[in-house]
Amino acid sequence: MKVCVLAGGVGAARFLAGLVTVTDPASVTAIVNVADDMVLHGLHISPDLDTVTYTVAGQINPETGWGLVGESWTTMGELERLGGAAWFGLGDKDLATHLYRTQRLAEGATLSGVTTELARSFGLGCRVLPVSDDPVRTRVTLGPAASGGLAGSEVGFQDWFVGMSHDEPVAALRFEGAELAAPAPGVVDAITEADVVVIAPSNPLVSIEPVLAVPGVRAAVRQRRDHVVAVSPIVGGRALKGPADRLMADLGIEPSVTGVARLYAPLAATLVVDSVDAGLADDVEGAGMRCVVTPTVMSGRPEAAALARVVIGHG
Repeated sequence: MKVCVLAGGVGAARFLAGLVTVTDPASVTAIVNVADDMVLHGLHISPDLDTVTYTVAGQINPETGWGLVGESWTTMGELERLGGAAWFGLGDKDLATHLYRTQRLAEGATLSGVTTELARSFGLGCRVLPVSDDPVRTRVTLGPAASGGLAGSEVGFQDWFVGMSHDEPVAALRFEGAELAAPAPGVVDAITEADVVVIAPSNPLVSIEPVLAVPGVRAAVRQRRDHVVAVSPIVGGRALKGPADRLMADLGIEPSVTGVARLYAPLAATLVVDSVDAGLADDVEGAGMRCVVTPTVMSGRPEAAALARVVIGHG
């Protein structure tokens, strides 16, 4: 069975780590958000690609949920002492990934090519693809209640998410460069040829929407709607990790599985929701999706594997 997963963030990474234990990893393709990417200290940093790679490899730092296990912070500590930009934490081991990516891109490699090299170096059996080799960047317009006179200003995603601890309200999002981007080689084919397409339990607005914004991707997913299964990242009206619930509310979307269903109904025939939201199954179906109720909280690989088994069984 071929499985294609639209992915971004920690929830997607955990889901993929479970998925590769219940199906042949070689049959799995993860299409990953790149709109969180940034250049810092002259280095090309791809947070979502790295979180997926590290998590599936069993090398994610359990203390932070990002970066590598067994990390040290000598470089960041010295940079902070010198007065440099240390607001975006990069561990010493993690830095090697960014140095390698930047080197290879400077040598003329594509982002998808470098991602394949890194995935192979970490022993991944699945395929990890950036949605595009072209630059796509999420830009955040701050809401009227933003502090410090920043209301209405537009900032980069990481400036909002990390620099502002995603506390400032949001009035709008846009995906700079998306309209000019092309899907990376293999992206559309992976969607078209999959037996099941999964929309991972990621933030729908800043992890999944930038993937869909690349021309050709949304259309490819819509064509497979009957075999697309989405997993709600909202459980009991809240995001388990990150600001998805607050971001949805800021942008006028009900932060519930019903709100998720209304977003995904044009793309997916099925929505998987957590058991605590069983009472909203009729609302999900009223939005035009089949509702599957099962535990979705992935506290470890066994729970992620159980969820993955249910998801691919309904594609």
